[in-house]
Amino acid sequence: MQTAFTQDQLAQPEIAEADGILKTCVHYGFCTATCPTYVLFRDENDSPRGRIDLIRAMLEKGGAPDPKTVHHLDRCLSCYACMTTCAVKVDYAHLIDIARAHIERTFRRPLADRLLRRLLAQVLPYPRRFLAALRMARAARPLARLMPGRLRNLVEMARARSAGPELLAPGVYAAEGERRMRVALLAGCAQQSLDRNINAATIAVLRRHGCDVVVAQGAGCCGALPLHMGYSAQAKRLASANVEAWSRLLDGGVDAVVVNASGCGTTVKDYGHLLGSDASKRIAALTCDVTEILTTLGLRATGQVRPYRVAYHDACSLQHGQRVVDQPRQLLKTAGFEVLDVPERHFCCGSAGTYNLLQPGIAGALGQRKAAHIDSVDPDIVAAGNLGCMVQIGRHSATPIVHTVELIDWATGGPMPEALRGRALREPAPRENVPVGVSTTPSETPSGSAAIW
Repeated sequence: MQTAFTQDQLAQPEIAEADGILKTCVHYGFCTATCPTYVLFRDENDSPRGRIDLIRAMLEKGGAPDPKTVHHLDRCLSCYACMTTCAVKVDYAHLIDIARAHIERTFRRPLADRLLRRLLAQVLPYPRRFLAALRMARAARPLARLMPGRLRNLVEMARARSAGPELLAPGVYAAEGERRMRVALLAGCAQQSLDRNINAATIAVLRRHGCDVVVAQGAGCCGALPLHMGYSAQAKRLASANVEAWSRLLDGGVDAVVVNASGCGTTVKDYGHLLGSDASKRIAALTCDVTEILTTLGLRATGQVRPYRVAYHDACSLQHGQRVVDQPRQLLKTAGFEVLDVPERHFCCGSAGTYNLLQPGIAGALGQRKAAHIDSVDPDIVAAGNLGCMVQIGRHSATPIVHTVELIDWATGGPMPEALRGRALREPAPRENVPVGVSTTPSETPSGSAAIW
């Protein structure tokens, strides 16, 4: 693609970066087939290729973009499916973030949009604020049907999950038995408010596999939520706080920074680009998804769970952002579950951070589409590596959905995930062969029920 930036424009680091990205696009169009909004609307402006053209024109022109451009760029989910299919590997992820930051600096949105976006940016990344907001939302439930779509989604989120234990306090959760690793855990923000069972399961599994788990003082939101709304300064402040908190641990020895929310993991792994410092690059290099670290450690399944049919949902930020695809599936198989692939697994469920709150109509259509594909494989359980996906899919499918690490915790000696308790899970058929790595110890099942095999 040809660009026409002036020398003054190219002197700005973000414009220079955008110029380099834009020039790599050759308009092959492979990206259109995997772009959710293009598949829904068949509008070139709602495809990655079309948005790249809009971004080029917007940045070359400078100043405030026109409302049409903002409309189509706002519809992008940042699912990164286009980057997986792009033949020349255009860095669309960073390009759309540059565009969003430019829009927030130069474009004046309608008052209702400005208020909602600011509310989300100032509440969701901060667990205690979010908890207070959830309490108010629960009180407003009786009025939910009378609210506009975006507010209604926010209120309905309040009843989507059960929070679980207390917020994680900074400290060290010691390994059980011989220590094999020392890892820092990103406790997160929205996830802590909506479902703290995920962190509890993560810590339990890591401790059981020989890890000291450190929750660092001063670490908080990864910055992804404000970053993808165009609030880059806020995102950098949050990211810098995490880098500083984790850097203090490095002298004491930290083997990895573990993240159990895939959207956060994608962002933390990109801290070197976001912040550019040596410390941020070091932290980014140490960061891994919880399924990556458990694959390295080697799973110690007990054989206490039955081979339930588990539909594994690939979160976009995990499969496209981090390219972590095989590890979760293999862990679930080693744990003793029958793993089912979902049709159109490359396709976004519509959660996408704050997208389901800002674009509820599109998000709802994508959520229904994803839920229909999940239901088509007739699973007992759905597993995913991102809470946003879990909440989104849970609104459209009756099948119980849990985090992958909760199933792994269960299979390695932990309790049944809370979301499965009281659910009528069907009796799975016995298998002829025991998967490699799975103990043949009889299952601890209720009296009269069959053992795992």
